[in-house]
Amino acid sequence: MFGWKVAPGVVAVTAAALAVSASAWPCAAAPSLRDMIFGKEKADDRRAPTPKVARYVAEDGSRFILDRSTGLTLLKFDDSSEIWVLFPSRGPRNDLIFRNDVQQTVLRVTSLGGTTLYFRARSGGAPVAVMGQASQLRLQAFSAQALLQRLAQASVRASRSAGRLIVFDAPDVTSGSEAVYADAAALAAEAVASIAQRKTGRKAMQKIERVQLVQNGKVDAAMRGRTLVVSLNPKKGVAGRPSSHRIMAAAATVR
Repeated sequence: MFGWKVAPGVVAVTAAALAVSASAWPCAAAPSLRDMIFGKEKADDRRAPTPKVARYVAEDGSRFILDRSTGLTLLKFDDSSEIWVLFPSRGPRNDLIFRNDVQQTVLRVTSLGGTTLYFRARSGGAPVAVMGQASQLRLQAFSAQALLQRLAQASVRASRSAGRLIVFDAPDVTSGSEAVYADAAALAAEAVASIAQRKTGRKAMQKIERVQLVQNGKVDAAMRGRTLVVSLNPKKGVAGRPSSHRIMAAAATVR
């Protein structure tokens, strides 16, 4: 077990990118997300079977990958490195609604075949269509040294956004947990940067002196004094850290 405390000035590295790729569908008519969730109604349906991992495009131009290959529902937009963990629940008319960890509706899939993207879309949502197959969404592997550099990078970004020093502290990193820690550090820095851009964000940021990443079996974020504590459960992989929005919600509680 080991830990680090990192502040600006330590060597920073270029942000890691999640490796995703896509390939074209065969000539058969494209399937829908509805097929994957509800199944096909007709035995003679000639559409290609929907893969567990596919790329989608919304009417407003948003493009994303949806990965249901591991028992989790993961979503990543093409213009962001964050992987969102979605939680399904049944809605009116047996619709399936996917929400993130702060209960924001991300996708809605109807039993009749309609799929709508709400997250980052206009208030009424944007219809979604499948584009083709894609690769699984995974966290990039990190060595201990690479994690140290990622913590330094996160500290630099958060400090610049807040206009003051914010130290990133990871006191209980264990072997094999580096990828989850690295991703959580990047998301925490993103959360701080997003809050700092708000009209009232600067005041909140003045009261945050430290971001501490800890393992305690939970997945959460909370303020403890002047420390933003991000709780991780590396055994859950990508689902073992809170989203940037959950971290933002915690940081925004600062008075």
